[in-house]
Amino acid sequence: MATLGARIPATTDHSRARRYPGGMPTREPAASVTLDGFELRVLHIPLVSPFTTSFGTEAVREVIVVRAHTPDGDGWGEIVTQSAPLYSSEYTQGAWDVARRYLIPALLDAHTLAPEQVAGVLAPFVGHRMTKAGLELAVLDAALRSQGRPLGGYLGAVRDRVPSGVSVGIQADPSALVDAVGGYLDEGYVRIKIKIKPGRDVADTAAVREAFGTIPLQVDANSAYTLADADTLAELDRFDLLLIEQPLQEDDLVDHAALAGMLCTPVCLDESITSLKAATDALALGATSVINIKAGRVGGYLEAVRIHDLCRDAGIPVWCGGMLETGIGRAANAALAALPGFTLPGDVSASDRFYHRDIVTEPAVLEDGHVRVPTGPGLGVEIDPLALEEFTVARETVRR
Repeated sequence: MATLGARIPATTDHSRARRYPGGMPTREPAASVTLDGFELRVLHIPLVSPFTTSFGTEAVREVIVVRAHTPDGDGWGEIVTQSAPLYSSEYTQGAWDVARRYLIPALLDAHTLAPEQVAGVLAPFVGHRMTKAGLELAVLDAALRSQGRPLGGYLGAVRDRVPSGVSVGIQADPSALVDAVGGYLDEGYVRIKIKIKPGRDVADTAAVREAFGTIPLQVDANSAYTLADADTLAELDRFDLLLIEQPLQEDDLVDHAALAGMLCTPVCLDESITSLKAATDALALGATSVINIKAGRVGGYLEAVRIHDLCRDAGIPVWCGGMLETGIGRAANAALAALPGFTLPGDVSASDRFYHRDIVTEPAVLEDGHVRVPTGPGLGVEIDPLALEEFTVARETVRR
């Protein structure tokens, strides 16, 4: 099985990384908060351009924003489901229903709790990790704001900015893909990820590699292949990729282990990593040598940190994936990606990669190929109320 070795971009060298202002973290528990209620909003935010993957095309991002009401101030979270259960079994209306019907009432019954207790309160309800993650983040943001503590310092950030990669959807043809990638490189992104699917894999990758030489490049299949496609996937070895992400179905850990033994390119798991247990099993089976950590997919940022710690201790590279987040989730992802084990650039791109207008007053911007980690209390970003109202298509408040 291949290792990343020298192919890790130099921008992630921690000996030269600028340090997070708070220094090395202690991960002290956050304050407890008294929950008066939660507001849910469904937003429809137009994308800068349609985003195509192996499972479909999005032109408008449908997302749920969560607001936790407490006597000491509010906290914000984001439920990163999509409108249909294509990327995962979770989707907007299902998340909305389970949140208002079961998860929020359980949290309000607990009344006063620390963010570290949210997962335990919600544990009796099976699945719905993205919904749980959004609610936990809202509680966490409220708690940290009440203490004046930044999320980065709380999670364990050691840098004040993170290298930014960009995810490029499937384009009309290889030439259009080269044009799109060239534009992102001109903007300063330090790593390129291209989406692939059967019939749009080898030629697309070859075109990008031929056009741009030795740029840090990886591909993402979003579960589009089976083990029968191993010969096609092996053709990608000649392009010296950082990794191939989630080539097979999410429950195919055994087949991923078999595939990893057939390829020189490192296999990275995304959809398969739904928890610390799933990550532990995948590593034990040899199904992956790199892990993409998405806080929404694993049930929250606290579980994401536990997976980070597991991989750091095992010497397994991790990076922070993206779900076309608004400025809420993008700020939280930047804080997560600043932890020491994140040795590969993640999908923490600038806000204008996807949105002409974000819902925060200071959207993430690209600076010399990096995105800054917010240092204000909690998420460190403030909501733009006018933008929030403009994009809201449904709203409900659940109170005690």
